[in-house]
Amino acid sequence: MSLFWAIGGFFIVLTPIILVHELGHFWAARLSNIRVEEFGFGLPPRALKIAERKGTIFSLNWIPLGGFVRPAGEDDPSVPGGLAGASKRARFFVLVSGAGANFIMALVVFWITFMIGTPAVAIAAVNPGTPAAAAGLQTGDVVLAVEGEPAVNTSVIAAPMYDNGGRPVAMLIKRDGQKILLTVVPRQEGEYDASSEGPLGVQLSAAAGERIQRNPLAAAAASGEAIWNYVTLFFRVPVMLASGEMSAQDARPLSIVGISQISGQAVEATATRRDLFPLLTMTAFINVALGLTNLLPIPALDGGRIMFVLLEAVRGRRIEPEREGMVHIVGMLVLLGLMVLLIVNDIVNPIPLLN
Repeated sequence: MSLFWAIGGFFIVLTPIILVHELGHFWAARLSNIRVEEFGFGLPPRALKIAERKGTIFSLNWIPLGGFVRPAGEDDPSVPGGLAGASKRARFFVLVSGAGANFIMALVVFWITFMIGTPAVAIAAVNPGTPAAAAGLQTGDVVLAVEGEPAVNTSVIAAPMYDNGGRPVAMLIKRDGQKILLTVVPRQEGEYDASSEGPLGVQLSAAAGERIQRNPLAAAAASGEAIWNYVTLFFRVPVMLASGEMSAQDARPLSIVGISQISGQAVEATATRRDLFPLLTMTAFINVALGLTNLLPIPALDGGRIMFVLLEAVRGRRIEPEREGMVHIVGMLVLLGLMVLLIVNDIVNPIPLLN
């Protein structure tokens, strides 16, 4: 069944994300008057020519892995109306638009998610002799807000507890359909065993059947905040690895197999719980991750090509297309070798189940 869900995750989550990325390149090329020879659904060999419009062939291909865009003159500046012969601004716009489309998709998906509603946080257990027990918190209480801030995730609950040790903190909870305002006084650092519990002394979980909804403006703000949190986390990973805050297993790069595995877990969770939250949040997260990865200055990736455009702007003249092409070929070979290793690793060591 895990293979079934992984395949489902690939087609339901990953394929649309890749197509959106390629559509970003496609529309940017069209807006920049750069000729696109082919837009393919799936990867070659070609199975069917669907249509041809404005000089672009739209094709259906046999390998069902996302899609591709083939601009004219991608590496040859002598091709009229081609990508390589376009201005620096046009090339930059086309190259960055794939990742840009992924960020836009992530923003829209998060926006929809927050308007539909995110699972509320519930008290799963109250440890005896703790501030939570003294304040009257009970197992099953749904946390609605802390210090007036909607409790949309566990961080909203935990952060005030760590920041206000020894001082009263207001909590709005829901119990048996009634809203109750409680005041807790979290412990200060050193007054509890941080290896086993926090300053409040509770265990948290998702609240079954409770969802926190936002209006469109609040959902848009939360979407931007969520993307920003993912972006900052992406760049903090090396520091977190060095400090021991994150394990190498948690930070391991994933192949298309590993991404399909976590996507499949999200699809399965949505199907079994009848809750769109796991599927939508995973879709948004992968969009951000794909967009950021493609912008890394690695040869053969969009970021590597953008790097050459920026170097050209700084130098005032272009690096020879033959040299740039060779760099991208070598980069592609290295990436393909790394991809094979990652695929083998993801098959031998499948992604653990996500909570």
